[in-house]
Amino acid sequence: MVAMVAGFTSQGSYTPEQALLVSDDVVTRQITLLSGQNLKRGSVLGKITESGKYVLSLSASADGSQTPTVILADDTDASSGDKVTIAYFQATVDENALTFGTGHTAVSTREALRDYGILLQSSIK
Repeated sequence: MVAMVAGFTSQGSYTPEQALLVSDDVVTRQITLLSGQNLKRGSVLGKITESGKYVLSLSASADGSQTPTVILADDTDASSGDKVTIAYFQATVDENALTFGTGHTAVSTREALRDYGILLQSSIK
């Protein structure tokens, strides 16, 4: 069974929902999104050092999650409990399609995300 990445068919062709991805060279993995969050695809996440769970990365956090590490690949509602979901661990993404937590922007997260395999690119429209 082939795992599907949002925006691509099994043959790797483009579909309109691909707007987040700039290329089809992606690596996805399962993550656990910490309860209390309802996030959209394209949210920039950080990993809490102690628990290993992911949250929307906020620049003022002090639990490890202040460093952006992955991009959420699917809309995920973890409002009522931790939720296993999918994130991009390697991808080139349209920075204009991302959701940044308080204190973060494309400029402020570009280098940290690059260190984790995520490249930000401004789309040409």
